[in-house]
Amino acid sequence: MSLRIAPPILQALSAGRPVVALESTVVTHGLPRPRNLALARRLEAVVREAGAAPATVGVLEGRVVVGLTDRELELIANDEGADKASLWNLPALVAAGATAGTTVAATLYAASAAGVPVFATGGIGGVHDAPYDESADLQALARFPVLTVCSGPKSILDAAATLERLESYGVSVVGYASDCLAGFLVATTPFSLPARVDSPDAAAAVLAARRTLGLEGGVVLSNPVSQGVAQERFEAWLAEAKRGLAADGVRGRDTTPYLLARLADISHGATLEVNLRLLEENARLAAAVAVSLAAAGGVASRGTPAASSAAAPGRSVA
Repeated sequence: MSLRIAPPILQALSAGRPVVALESTVVTHGLPRPRNLALARRLEAVVREAGAAPATVGVLEGRVVVGLTDRELELIANDEGADKASLWNLPALVAAGATAGTTVAATLYAASAAGVPVFATGGIGGVHDAPYDESADLQALARFPVLTVCSGPKSILDAAATLERLESYGVSVVGYASDCLAGFLVATTPFSLPARVDSPDAAAAVLAARRTLGLEGGVVLSNPVSQGVAQERFEAWLAEAKRGLAADGVRGRDTTPYLLARLADISHGATLEVNLRLLEENARLAAAVAVSLAAAGGVASRGTPAASSAAAPGRSVA
C-alpha cells in the first residue's frame, strides 16, 4: 500500500516545524455540501493561524494522502460516492482505487506513518450500547504514538465503558484544564481522569515522556467544549434519535452518522453548532501543542519517513 506525504508537510517535518493532522470523514460524511468544504478550509486556517501546518488526511483513488491540497479537499468534499475509511476496510479501499474520508483510526495510522505527532478531531469513537459494537478508534489510539486532541468520546457512546477500555489498552487519557472526561456535545462527563494538564507545554511533555519510556500507543488530550449542550436537554434529544434508529433499522458503521444527523435535526441545529465550535477549539489547541513539541525538539514516530534522513519532498512510501 502506498502513502503520499505532500511536499509542504514533508518539508515542515524535516525542518522540525509543527504539523497537525486532521481527519476527513467530517468532510465526506459529517456535513452537507457546501458546508463540509467550508469547514475543512476553516479548520486548516485555524491550525495555520496558531502557528502549525495543517495536514488533512484522505484516501484519493486508492492512495492515502497526508496533506491534501485545496483542490484535493474540494474533490473529496464533492465526491458523493466517497467511502468512510477505517483500519478494517482501508486495504480493500486502497486495492479498489477508491476515494474515502479517513476516520480517527485511519488518520492515526497515516499520521504515525508520516511522523506527525499531533492530531485534532471532534470526538473519538468508543463503546456503543449494542453488544460487541466498539470502534476501531480505541485500538488505534493504543497502537499509534500520536497525541489526539478531542472533546472526549462522541456523546452517543457509553463514556464510562469507553474510558475503561482506554485504560485497559494503556492509553494515557489526560484532561485539559479539567479533571473530568469531556463529553463531546455536553461539556463534561462525571467521570474523573487520572491526570490533568493546564498548558500546551505540559500536554506536549506527556507525549514526550511516553516516548521516552518506550511505551506503544498515544495520548488522548480531553478538551471540553467551551459552550456545550445542557445534559438534560441532550438526553431527551438522544432518546428521540435512538427511537428513530430502531425504527429505521440502522446498525453498525451507519449508527454514528445517523444519530448525529438526527440530533442536528431534532435540536434545530444546536448540536451542529456545538460540534463546529469544538472542532475549531480542538484544532487550535492541537496546533499549540504541536508548536510546543517543535520548540522542545519534536517527537517523531519511530521508523517513519519523516524521521528518516532519506526522505525527499513528495516521496511516496510503499
